[in-house]
This record gives sequence, structure tokens and C-alpha cells, in this order.
Amino acid sequence: MHRITSSARVNLGHLFWLRSFAIIGQLSTIAIVQIFYGAKLPLPAMLLVILLEMMFNGLTWLRVARGRPETNLELFGQMWVDLGALSALLFLSGGATNPFVTLYIPSLAIAAAVLPWSMMICLAVFAVACYALLSYNYVPLNIENPANLFDYFRTGLWVNFMVSVGLIGWFVARMSRGLRLRDAALADAQQRHLRDERAVALGVQAATVAHEMGTPLSTIAMLSEELRDSAAHDRNLAPYAADFELLEQQMALCTSALARLRSRATGPSTRQALDEWLASFIDQWRLRHPQVKFEQSEDTPPDVAIDDPVAVGQILTILLDNAARASSESVSLRVSTEMFERVSTVRFDICDRGAGIPPALRASLGASPVDSTQGGHGVGLYLAFASAARLGGSIELVAGEPRGTRAVLRLPNRAKSTPPVQPANIERSGA
Repeated sequence: MHRITSSARVNLGHLFWLRSFAIIGQLSTIAIVQIFYGAKLPLPAMLLVILLEMMFNGLTWLRVARGRPETNLELFGQMWVDLGALSALLFLSGGATNPFVTLYIPSLAIAAAVLPWSMMICLAVFAVACYALLSYNYVPLNIENPANLFDYFRTGLWVNFMVSVGLIGWFVARMSRGLRLRDAALADAQQRHLRDERAVALGVQAATVAHEMGTPLSTIAMLSEELRDSAAHDRNLAPYAADFELLEQQMALCTSALARLRSRATGPSTRQALDEWLASFIDQWRLRHPQVKFEQSEDTPPDVAIDDPVAVGQILTILLDNAARASSESVSLRVSTEMFERVSTVRFDICDRGAGIPPALRASLGASPVDSTQGGHGVGLYLAFASAARLGGSIELVAGEPRGTRAVLRLPNRAKSTPPVQPANIERSGA
């Protein structure tokens, strides 16, 4: 992301390589003209100009290696030096009669692609002035066989045309690709920022509601305890003893959820082994949906730890609750490890046997809160997607086989021996 957004640094790196190829081309052209065409060039002066170019290019390489971003003024200076060196070499080799005089055009095209219009105009005026001066004042070419001068000139034009096409095509294509990548990265960053803002707003609302629920839940817990004690002595309440016990269990789940929210607000969660944490999590979730037939694979991968058990528990709770609402017939959970996009991940597969998610709705879930056909508002699933992204993972909703929906949660695989990686301090709350 830093390399994409620092377009000036990318441009300066391109200019370094272009100047390197230009120096090689200049030396090759001088050698070919001197040896095969019998031209008498002022070699000491031309080699001095190329030597100065090489020294300047070495300083440019040291500048590219630095981490400080470049400015448009530096790019302007780099291109001004290139135009100056080209003008000096043309002055020593025929001036405006040199077929390579049109190399001003690709240089100005590159400047138009990377510089503000005001600096581009300054370079264009400088190039036009140099061209005008080279039309009247230059060192004439001294060739042994002047009769073939037109053939030499036509050959030089052909080589110049190929070089110009290559320079413009390569540099402009690379710059266009860099700009497209930068625009895509900025759009993705804006989307993540918007998603985080929505998630934070929902988390604040959830925390406010949880705070307001504290007193009513305490009252209900006290009343349910009194009813359970009364059922032990009152024959009229005795048939409801099991219901009172279930009510107390559900109240305990609500209280534990509030406790997790408070602990999440006070500080980050500690790393826990996946197999140990998952067993206790499943026991608590079964209390939430005792009527659901739950299946769990027995091959939980060992030697795997999770950095944020609270956040992972919130995500799995949302996904399992959605699966339980879609189908109380059967809900299954399978945990495995895999390589996903060249990264070792822990994979949670949550499957149900419901009617499935419509394809049009499936594309929108997780991007923003969406009303579902079952009466839900998609807030919990939206928070699950946001929390998974914050942990460096992802959620994928696909069609189940033979029916239903399979939710795939992937999280980075953290070995027990590695130090925990704390995610960004953005609070989330499951719904």
C-alpha cells in the first residue's frame, strides 16, 4: 500500500532505469556511428556529458533507496537534467539535423504523465528553446561519405521512432497500471473505513443497550431464583421446576455475555488453546439452543491457539445462531486447518439444512446490515464480517449440499508457541 500510494517514488525509480538504458543507448550509438559510419565526433566532450549523467544517476539511485517520499520539484529537476544532457549531446552531434532530436517528445510525454501542468509547461518551454537554439548553433556532423547521409538519416529516424514508441509505451503503461492499483487500494481502504465506522457505531449502541439491560436482568434473575425455591415447596409450582431451572440457565448466559462485554472493554483477551476453548464454547452455545440437533467433528486440530477468544466466540455465536434459526433439524461445526492464499489458516465450517440464502441476498450479506427473508436485520452477520476482517480472517457464505447454507470462517493459524498478535483496538459486540 505504501509503494502504491507513494507514486512519486515509483516514478523516480522508473526515471533511474530509463536514464540507465539511455546511457547504454548513447554509448552504443556513439560506438556504432564512430566505427561503422566513419563519423568524427567530439568524443572527449560527449563522454564527459555521459560521465556526468552516470554520476547523477548514481545519486538518483541513492535517493530512491531512501524512505522519504519524493516531491514534484525533485521529479522536475530530474527531467530537466535529462533534457539538458540530451541537448548537450545533440549540440555535439549535429543539432537539429540529428535524427535523434525527436527524443524530446517521449521525455515531454513522460513529464506530462507525472508532473503538474505548470511544471510540464516549464519543461516544454525549455525543450522548445533548446530545439530552437540547436537549429542555428551546433557542431556539424563530420561523416567520411556524405553521399550516404540521407540513408544514415533515415536509419536514425527509424531507430529513433522505435525507441520513442518503446519509451512512451513502457513508461506510460507502467504508470497507468500504478495509478489503477493506487485507485483500487484507496477505494478498498475507504470501504474498510466505512465498514469500521458502521461497526463501531453498532458496537456503541450494543454496549449502551447492554448497560441498560443490567438492572432488568438482575431483577429477572432474582425472581427466577425465588420461583425455583418456591417450586420446591408449592405443589402448584412444582410442575414448572424444570422451566425455572432452564430460565436460570438462560439468565446465566445473558449475565456471562455482559461479563464478556465488560472484560472486552477493559482490555484485550488472552491467547487460549483452540481445543480447550472450543469445548467450553460449545457447551455454552448448546444451552442457548437446547432444541437444536448439533453435530461437531471430533478432529479439532491440536497445537493451535487463538489470539482473541472473545471476538472469535462472538463470530461463531452469530454464525451458529443464524444456522439454528434457519434449521433446527441439524447444525454442524467442523474445525480444520488449511493453506488459503498461501497463508496457514484455521477453518470453521458451520452448516445447516435450511432453505438456503437467495443468491441476490447472499452477495449483500456482510457488506452492510440487510433485512433477511426470515425477519432478521443482518446486524449480527455484519458485525461478524467486520470482526473477522479485524482479526485478519474472512467469512464466506456458500450453498450447502444437498441444501442449506455453509458459512466458512477462516482465521490466521497461530501456533501455541508464537507470541500473540493483538488486533487493532476497535471494540465489537455480537448481536
